[in-house]
This record gives sequence, structure tokens and C-alpha cells, in this order.
Amino acid sequence: MNYWPLLGILVVVAGFALRLNPALVVVVAGIATGLLAGLAPGDVLALIGEAFTRQRYLALFLLTLPAIGLLERHGLKERAQQWIARLRGATAGRALAAYLAGRQLLSALGLVDLGGHAQTVRPLMAPMAVGAAEHLHGPLPEEMRERIKAMTAASENVGRFFGEDVFIAFGAVLLMQGFFAGHGIDLEPLHIALWGIPTAICAFLIHAGRLLRMDARLAREAAALRAPRDGGDGA
Repeated sequence: MNYWPLLGILVVVAGFALRLNPALVVVVAGIATGLLAGLAPGDVLALIGEAFTRQRYLALFLLTLPAIGLLERHGLKERAQQWIARLRGATAGRALAAYLAGRQLLSALGLVDLGGHAQTVRPLMAPMAVGAAEHLHGPLPEEMRERIKAMTAASENVGRFFGEDVFIAFGAVLLMQGFFAGHGIDLEPLHIALWGIPTAICAFLIHAGRLLRMDARLAREAAALRAPRDGGDGA
């Protein structure tokens, strides 16, 4: 047994710990694993190219990153923040709750790839949520901005995870059907999907409540930050 290729895992861990570009970290880890396994450099590149052409999701991921980077370079985030600032009554929590609802509904219809962290959360929803909060409360500290971004990512995860369980052709639904069939219990995928609806509703209500609590906490913390400045101006 050759354990040297396992060092590729350390490359991934170190790269993520140092907050390097995820795509670059994964590619470097793959190349390192192949070389440590005794493959020639040409063979390693051939394997990467074969995976790129066979796995459409890998190709989509690698093509999405430069496209999103180009849009961000030309002001996508700034446009998103300007747009959300024009909406009356818009808050970070309300914007994310609306995104959560839409994400769940689309995922329940099987349209899971219409959203995502790379193509929607980072370039659009996170700047919109931060922009809505700063439009109401003024410039926010980095810690508060990062908290809003984290809740944006959580909204994506909750919306997709609990929405796609309602789609009858989702792999997990078919897996559950196969498991029950193996134990003599005959269930249709439609029945399993229908029983996922109450769970999806509860997930939406719980996370939407967290988002609204985030709005209240942001308002309190922003008011506390403004208080010393207002007191100093009054003096």
C-alpha cells in the first residue's frame, strides 16, 4: 500500500486553512496526488482533461469561476447593492428570506442549478444583503459583514437541501425508495416526496425566523456603534 498519495489531502486542508483559491487548491492537490502515486506528468494532465470532458459539472464549475470573476470586475456587486438600496423596506433578513423561498420552490421543481454559491451567493445575494444592511445602518464592521455573508450561504444550503427532497426524481428520494423496497416496504417516490413537504415548510419557517432575528441583532449592534459617535458630536 502506497500512502504517499494521501498527502494530497494535506494540500487541500492547508490550502483551505490559508484561504487560497479553492479551484487552485483542488487542482494542485490532484496533481500532487497523481505525481505521488507514480504517474508521469503527462498522465496526470491526461486524467484531469478526461475528467473535465466527461464530468459536465466539473466543466461547468471551472467555466463559471472566470465568468463570475469577469462580471465582478465590471461592477456586478456594486450594481446589486445599488439595486437593493432602491427597494423600500428591504433588509438583509427579508432579502435572504425571499431568496430562501425561491430557492426551495425551484429546487422542489428539480431546478437545483439555477442557484448556487459560486454563481448566485457570492456575486449577487451576499452583496445585496450587505448592501441592504448598510443602506439602513451605515457602514458596518467587517465582523458584521461576514456574519451576513455566512447567513447568505446558510440560506442557499437550507433552501436547496430541503427543497430538492420534494422533487420525486432526486437521488436521495430514489435511494430511500430502494432502501424501503429492500426491506419489503413498497413506496412510490411521490409519497416520499410529499412527506418531504412538511419538513421543507418547517425548515423555511425556522431559518426565516433566524434571518429576522439577524435583522434585529444588526439594528441593536449598529445603534450601539453609533451611540459613542453621536455622544461625541453632541459634546
